Amino acid sequence: MYVCLCKAVTDSQIKSAAEQSNGCFRSVRESLGVGTVCGSCACEAKKLVKASARKQLSDNSLFYQPA
Repeated sequence: MYVCLCKAVTDSQIKSAAEQSNGCFRSVRESLGVGTVCGSCACEAKKLVKASARKQLSDNSLFYQPA
């Protein structure tokens, strides 16, 4: 699904960039240009980056998780 129509950026591209940048929205914005033209996609893009960071944290948790 397209999140940023101005730059034609999809949700999967944002998730992938978020994984590569360890959940840093600034890095995602710089690499994809999301949220840099009209700004209407910035909130949704930030939500996707935050969700991706949370998923990464839970997948790579340093805490003991009993089976």
